[in-house]
Amino acid sequence: MPNKETALQAIVNQGLLPLFFHEDPQLSLDVVKALYHAGVRTLEYTNRGAAALENFTFLKKELKTYQDLHLGIGTIKTVQQAEAFLQAGADYVVAPIVDPQVGNLVHEAGLLWIPGCFTPTEIHVAQQAQAALIKIFPANIVGPAFVSSIKELFPGQLFIPTGGVEMEEENFRTWFKAGVCAVGMGSKLISKDILANRQFETLQDLTAQALELAQRCRK
Repeated sequence: MPNKETALQAIVNQGLLPLFFHEDPQLSLDVVKALYHAGVRTLEYTNRGAAALENFTFLKKELKTYQDLHLGIGTIKTVQQAEAFLQAGADYVVAPIVDPQVGNLVHEAGLLWIPGCFTPTEIHVAQQAQAALIKIFPANIVGPAFVSSIKELFPGQLFIPTGGVEMEEENFRTWFKAGVCAVGMGSKLISKDILANRQFETLQDLTAQALELAQRCRK
């Protein structure tokens, strides 16, 4: 059974966290399968549309045989949202904000909560709420220099940037050098064109490249 420790380890080991949403459940499943065949064993489906909960429930049902896959849910801002997706089987919960009540609910379920932070104060609040991994968001605004500047204030804290991470070796390397444990990638990896044209083979190839890039740049 997935738990807080296994979900965290999967993200750290992978070094890359793909994230996406699409209103079409079958297309969403095809995307997940393409990511999986590329080597992905943990990813975030985002709560960014009216169909998110229904689609997530569908994905969990269809992916039952993918026992080594951790399927997290992102863009969770309220306790009510967290409750619904935990009931649907979310393996971990990602948020764009820090809400300790959401954190408490997820921790009580024995699962990983990844809140989004933009300032040192938010990071402190997240730490007080026992966040093992903190999302730096939006990463394109604060940049790698922010992580380099604050990481010594929070020794041992794990960070993952999301929002604007580029599919480029220099960008990956700069983030890992700054001290992150993994990078989150949404539309820079799973683009609108790939989704619109159902380019699953292209996505699989790009994802394999991104995984390899993450492993190479973290060394």
